[in-house]
Amino acid sequence: MEQRDSEAAPPTLGVGMVGYAFMGAAHSQGWRTAGRVFDLPMRPVLAAIGGRDAAAVRAAAVKHGWAAAETDWRDLVTRDDVQLVDICTPGDSHAEIAVAALEAGKHVLCEKPLANSVAEAETMVAAAELARERGQLAMVGFNYRRVPAIAYARRLIADGRLGTLRHVRFTYLQDWLVDPDFPLTWRLEREHAGSGALGDLGAHIVDLAQYLAGEPLVGVSALSETFVRERPLLAGASAGLSASGGVERGAVTVDDAALFTGRLASGALASFEATRMASGRKNALRLEINGELGSLAFDLERLNELSFHDHTEPAASSGFRRILVTEPEHPYLEAWWPPGHALGYEHTFAHQARDLVEAIATGTDPAPSFADGLQVQRVLAAVEESAEKNAVFTPVPTAPQASAQASAQTSVQAQV
Repeated sequence: MEQRDSEAAPPTLGVGMVGYAFMGAAHSQGWRTAGRVFDLPMRPVLAAIGGRDAAAVRAAAVKHGWAAAETDWRDLVTRDDVQLVDICTPGDSHAEIAVAALEAGKHVLCEKPLANSVAEAETMVAAAELARERGQLAMVGFNYRRVPAIAYARRLIADGRLGTLRHVRFTYLQDWLVDPDFPLTWRLEREHAGSGALGDLGAHIVDLAQYLAGEPLVGVSALSETFVRERPLLAGASAGLSASGGVERGAVTVDDAALFTGRLASGALASFEATRMASGRKNALRLEINGELGSLAFDLERLNELSFHDHTEPAASSGFRRILVTEPEHPYLEAWWPPGHALGYEHTFAHQARDLVEAIATGTDPAPSFADGLQVQRVLAAVEESAEKNAVFTPVPTAPQASAQASAQTSVQAQV
């Protein structure tokens, strides 16, 4: 990390990113934006981007502002100008890249879900713990924690505004797989994606449930289904969630939808639904949390708003009220626009970059940690096991490395 002569110029943090598609574009924007909005203790520099297709990765480097392009991730993680490796590849390569980057002395940001299996996630946590002793930090990219309304919801819950929690309800509904002729992309192949809607969408809502509640899930009862079992083979490259298919067809090896109930450590009840087959729903992540003193509700498609009910108010005048989360007192909003000027999906990645840079500069553990990612992976594994047994209640081992509550508290403290 280069130290500038001028006291006004912060040291640089060279970022190398592996992957350049949907998440690569989103992360690129976050790294480009964070230092231009927030007064960061280190200045992110987009040093290099990596991908297997030489022409495509060079085009991505030009489009997104990366200084160099690599076609082998091994070359990227050993570059002298890279101090942090950002992993935006399919899940089957997360463990190998993350472990190699940590062993090379780099900080690591890894997209969710952390891995494709509990065993891979455990390997990553072990590598992160060893790297932490050398000063390297590792974080998993659950970007929805960085929606200001969700971070503010966590603050209200941590402050006791809902009292003892009774119910948490989470759904994540999309419709991009409703068409049976949508092609067989990597997200529909278990060897690459690990699971379907469960890992892609369910990982987000499991993490949010544990983050907001401040406690882990301890057991689940689940059902899952694959509604379209064969799809056209991919013709050419896919771009984000769009692609074209050919005449030949191949087997879909992941779930299209997962539905499960669960219990939190405190005894509160939880319900979850994740599907990519809900026609008319584009990115409908919705949640409601009910406690003895009040309730919260949120819809990602209206991400600047939080609904809050204070049950201690007189019944004649109480009810859900809309909070527009755009005030400078709200999480992350101190550096953005005047009140009432809304933010969007892409801003969560700038907030994610800000939090990680500040953790690296101060040497504090970032959240969510790899241990938090492992805990989510254990929940996903329990969901799959339960679904295979026709909804038999299945316990979830709690990751011994860290609790969801500790990580939630660390994240809240960083945002205040």
